Amino acid sequence: MSTSPLAESRLTPVKFSRLSRRGVLLGLSGPQLVMVGLGAASLILGLYAGAVVLAFPLIAVAIALAFVGVGGRKLVEWTPIGARWVWRTAGGQLIYRRRIIRPRPAGTLALPGDAARLRQWVDPETGAVMVHDPHAATLTAIIGVAHPAFVLLDPAEQERRIVSWGRVLATACRSGRIACVQVMEGTLPDSGKGLAQWWDSHGSHDSTWASTTYAELIDRAGPTGERHSSTISISLDMKAASRASRAAGGGMKGAAAVLRQEMATLFAALRSADLSPNDWLSPGDLAMILRAAYDPAVAGALDRHGDLGRDLATAGPVAVTESWGSLRSDSAHHCVLWISEWPRSLVFPGFLAPVLLSSGIRRTFTLLYTPLRTDRAARDIRKKKTEYLSDAAQRQRIGQIEDVQQSAEYQDVLQQEADLTAGHGVLRCTGLVAITASDLDELERGVAAIEQAAIQASCETRRLWGQQAQSFAVAALPLGRIV
Repeated sequence: MSTSPLAESRLTPVKFSRLSRRGVLLGLSGPQLVMVGLGAASLILGLYAGAVVLAFPLIAVAIALAFVGVGGRKLVEWTPIGARWVWRTAGGQLIYRRRIIRPRPAGTLALPGDAARLRQWVDPETGAVMVHDPHAATLTAIIGVAHPAFVLLDPAEQERRIVSWGRVLATACRSGRIACVQVMEGTLPDSGKGLAQWWDSHGSHDSTWASTTYAELIDRAGPTGERHSSTISISLDMKAASRASRAAGGGMKGAAAVLRQEMATLFAALRSADLSPNDWLSPGDLAMILRAAYDPAVAGALDRHGDLGRDLATAGPVAVTESWGSLRSDSAHHCVLWISEWPRSLVFPGFLAPVLLSSGIRRTFTLLYTPLRTDRAARDIRKKKTEYLSDAAQRQRIGQIEDVQQSAEYQDVLQQEADLTAGHGVLRCTGLVAITASDLDELERGVAAIEQAAIQASCETRRLWGQQAQSFAVAALPLGRIV
């Protein structure tokens, strides 16, 4: 039986799993149950002591913390964020200033906050820089990737590339040693270096009016444009790969050898997916990315002067000030949005085009894929099924009506189990968007534009209040860190 060309050219729509909102008991989370229990205990003590009126304020506060929502979260869920913010404010941790007289320890990255613990390791065989996080026990390598414009491809080619990219992600699930895969796509101010190099190679350098005018146009237009860059970061779980690391020599040398194997596998998978991977990033390449993230005003000038700004030990910011809803670095203001809801209905590939193709806004889009091993994913799915069924039985026992949201989440779990049985991997996906502007007014306009573009893409975004510094290091830097 033959298939018509029209059927072959159709794209397959997909649907994302919903963000689970199931609680510990009857839809209530652990902190909510604590507040409810505190209110109930206050009522019982008030009844025994004969002072119920005195217990009403405490009961009202507990109920408000448990059930009143602000910004998509209950008040009790804001409590740890607010407490950490107050503690950091009291300790002066919202302001970072580089100590230019006292040098940083050798091998460390000059980054603020908890990113200061990161270390660099230069692989002697590939020359790639590997970022070591001693607290999370991960080792990360970064590679630049070039690719054609996806939206300009015909539907059959788009479908083929989607299937190929799925195989790339499947390799991360089967390994069992990958902690995280980060895909980062961002807009950078164009220095005009690429245009100048093309003109030097292909232009007609004579004294004619056309040649002179074209050269002047390239010289003026280059620095005013913008370019897109894409990187893929792969993080090795050093605990999961401890046996292979010991067999390869142990320590950082053994971990680097294991990571090289994963790098070779990823490189081959990217080539088979018709992507164009570049060389693995060197310390100088990573230094340019870090400098451009915190100080975008000088990124174009440094790009035009090849050897400047490529020292990783001094690539971090000079000054950073964090506020409740934004971040101020050397020459820019930043704000990070979290994609809290992916499309709930069937969508076609390329649905993120309104966000990724937004012009006139400096932004960085990051996808964090956390792969789960097959056995761990199977256990997690079985646990979720048991919890859903027990919650349904408990609701039926007390006469509570079944919620459509809970039924949809249970169907998502069943679909994940079917996909896992069919041989697919399970990935937890987190989306972040970092917006950068030169002043606060421009930043707010950019945030509003990205939020509107996310609505067009059937996504829901939330600003990460009180977590801007930590989330910016995850969203705008290709260091493979897990939030």
